[in-house]
Parts: sequence; C-alpha cells; structure tokens
Amino acid sequence: MEQGALLLTEGRYHTSDAKTAHGLVRGPSRWKILGIVDDHNAGAEAGTLLDGKERGIPIFASLEEALQRLPQRPEWCVVGVATHGGRFPPSLRANLRAAARAGLGIVNGLHELAGDDPEILAHAPAIHDVRRPRPVRELAFWHGEAHKLAIPRVAVIGTDCALGKRTTTQLLVAECRRRGIPAEMIYTGQTGWMQGGRYGFVLDSTPNDFVPGELERAVVQCARDAEPRVIFLEGQSALRNPSGPCGAELIVSVGARQVVLQHAPGRTHYDGAEELGIAIPSVPEEIELLRFYRTEVAAVTINTEGLTIRAAQDFARELERTIGRPVVLPLTEGVGRVVDALRL
Repeated sequence: MEQGALLLTEGRYHTSDAKTAHGLVRGPSRWKILGIVDDHNAGAEAGTLLDGKERGIPIFASLEEALQRLPQRPEWCVVGVATHGGRFPPSLRANLRAAARAGLGIVNGLHELAGDDPEILAHAPAIHDVRRPRPVRELAFWHGEAHKLAIPRVAVIGTDCALGKRTTTQLLVAECRRRGIPAEMIYTGQTGWMQGGRYGFVLDSTPNDFVPGELERAVVQCARDAEPRVIFLEGQSALRNPSGPCGAELIVSVGARQVVLQHAPGRTHYDGAEELGIAIPSVPEEIELLRFYRTEVAAVTINTEGLTIRAAQDFARELERTIGRPVVLPLTEGVGRVVDALRL
C-alpha cells in the first residue's frame, strides 16, 4: 500500500503560506495525502477549500483527532507551510514532537531542521529535512555546459514570492505532453522534491557559489536522461524582491531565453514586507528589466489572489492589449495560449 502522510498547516491552509500543502493536495505527491491538521479550517475538505475540487482529504482540528479518525494510519507527518524565515512557530514544533512520539516519520521543508530538535530526533523513526544543506564536496560548480544545449529552456519567473510559479510550471509541462511535446521540469524548491520531481535541487539551501552549478547539473542531467524538447525552470522569489532576490540564475547561468512571467495584480507590495511600502513593479516594468537580460517574456500568467475571477479577467484583457502578448489565468483557463506563444 502507498505510504500515507498527514500535512501540518497550523491554521494557514487558506493562505499562501500553505503553498507546500496546496501542491501536495493538487498532486503529484510522494505520499498518499490522508488528511490535514489545521485548527482554523477543521471540518472542511481540503480540495474543495483549495479550488472547489473535492479530493477526499479531510481537515482535522488536531493531530490526535486525525490519528483517531483516519481509517489508514499515516507513516509520515509533513510540514505543509512555508513560514517567514523558515522557522518553527511554537505550535508547529509541538505538533512535530507529538507526531514523533506517535511513531510518525517527519518530513520538513523549513530552514529550521527537525533533526536538530533533540526530542524529535529521539522519537521519530525517520526524519527528512529537505533543506538540510549538502556537504560542499557533493556540490557542483558552474562550467558553462548548459549553454551548449540546443534544447529551449523556459524560465517561469514571478513578480513576487508565493505566486504559484511551481504550479504554473507543472501545468506547462502537462500541456506540452498532452500535445505530444516531450517536456520536463527543473524543480528549485522543497515542494518540488516532495512532489517527486526527478530533476532539480533546493536553491535556497545551497551556498550561493554553487547555485549556478547545481542548476546547470540538473538541466544537463535532464537533457541527457530524458531528451525533452523543452525544459521548464521553476523560479523562486522574484528578481526585485528585497527579502530574497532571485531569478537571474535561470537566465544567466543556464541560458533561458524565454520567460513566462507570473503576477498577482491583487498585491501592491511584496509579500511579508507590506509595512515597508516597497511596491511591486508593474508587469511592463518587469518585461523591460528582463529585456536587459536578453530574454523575452513570451506570456504572462495571473494569480487571482485577492480578486474575483471577473476582476482578474478584466485585468488580463487590459494588460494583454498593453503588452501585446498572451495574459492568462492558468487555473481557470489553462495554459494552452502560453504554450502557443513559446518558440519550441
């Protein structure tokens, strides 16, 4: 039987902080997701609450309730949230300790490591800290090999963090494959690994000197093993996000010459830094910045957070008239027009 897992979302399942849980609920996942522990959303069904598609995943008020009521006992307890700074809130640490005492293995994607907690270490039968840094001797340095590849590389970059870049990347791979176009994804975050990604690494737990080399190694391995017609690169954070600028590596280090730009028009300031008043640049401004990187924005995808679907569609139509390239709502209308706009 497929091993089962419980997700911990600490009252945040209805927010973008639970993006790891959202990805595992939508799938794919390394485990069968049996339920979610989230006291603020207890009694709801996870798929219905997420996007209106029931998936048979109940949400429980506590770990104890979940273990008592689930017909299949989970083998794993998975941290399903991404907290600011990657630290354990006290309630999350308490739940992880309780899960370890109950004999569950721990899977954690935060920067703070579960294996460094003596109580979790003493009781958990297994611990996988996805962001535990690998020894430097195992890391690759950049050599420029990726620039010799003829396979198109398309970077999915956002104007902010927690925008759904990974989800859009997966939709693009699926749409290409549906059309008979061999496509692969390079994951760059902990959720990509949890979803069973074949090629990639966790960018923000890798020393900066080795990020280009690890990215290059993943791209070259993917090209050699899978021989795809296109490789999609999952972006992290945003080019100008002051808490974690990122994205240039996908263009400069491995030669992505096409970009799908993800944007949330319902946001005005960077996530988590609203009080600083640092505004997110407009889409035309970001397109202009990317032009200086000698790459082309083929299409824009819209995150509808904070907007009605109608308002998001109106924004998309107006923006498309302004920039002269497709602007789509990927979860509502799919990404067919985006793939149409790519040079493959």
